[in-house]
Amino acid sequence: MRQGKLPPLGRVLYVFVVAFMFSIFLFPFLWMILSSFKTQVDIMSVPPSFIFKPTLQNYASVFADHDFGQYMFNSFYIAVGSTAAGLLLGLPASFTIARYKQQGLAFAILVARIVPGITMLIPWFMIFSQLKLVDTPVALILTHMLVTMPFIVWVMISFFEGIPQDLIDAARVDGCTEQSAFLRVVLPISGPGIITGSIMAFLFSWNNFMFSNILTGMRTKTLPVAIFNFLSYTEIDWGGLMAASVIITMPIIILTLFTQKYIVRGLTAGAVKG
Repeated sequence: MRQGKLPPLGRVLYVFVVAFMFSIFLFPFLWMILSSFKTQVDIMSVPPSFIFKPTLQNYASVFADHDFGQYMFNSFYIAVGSTAAGLLLGLPASFTIARYKQQGLAFAILVARIVPGITMLIPWFMIFSQLKLVDTPVALILTHMLVTMPFIVWVMISFFEGIPQDLIDAARVDGCTEQSAFLRVVLPISGPGIITGSIMAFLFSWNNFMFSNILTGMRTKTLPVAIFNFLSYTEIDWGGLMAASVIITMPIIILTLFTQKYIVRGLTAGAVKG
């Protein structure tokens, strides 16, 4: 039953339930934003103060005292690098799986995705330590690719399975090889799926903490690791912590808002066939 056809009491209940659910999900985020403009005294006040004098000191401290500009740059190019590497390997792999029904390879990639990352953390650290790659972008890009590539593969398998085989056969008749048909025919019409996989891979890399916490140092520290600078043994800088959390979260929210239609289209590709 559509909302417009509900009785008046039903519409009121519908609006109330939706508002209640939104409040549950949005309250922590709104509290984080408000706290980022409060002083430490206002944040720790009991009962909480909803009327206060806003301050930008927390944001100024984040960039002046903690070098968050460098951490943002580190997170960005590592996320872009791992996403690009995942696309470079994941797109051909997913096309091969979809075209030749290589379910064994698909299952192996799925296993690599669902295995807890902590089981691979110590081997990765030992390997990169021997190769002198700890605290380098290469180590982080390769480890983040463990998360990004399997997701790209599984998004694109269903997308490639939905592409008519006649298009590829027509390209082969016109003289294309299998590789050129993939590059010239398949990829150009797979934009929504590629965008979806790229966005989700970027998000996973941007938010990754476990691998980054072990494999980074002062040169390659990323935002999820840098946020721990606001936690100490004797004190927690709640204002700086909230401001840093907003800085980490806002780029992701903005990116998702502008690309949500591509995400929905890419994730539902292949859901209905025939």
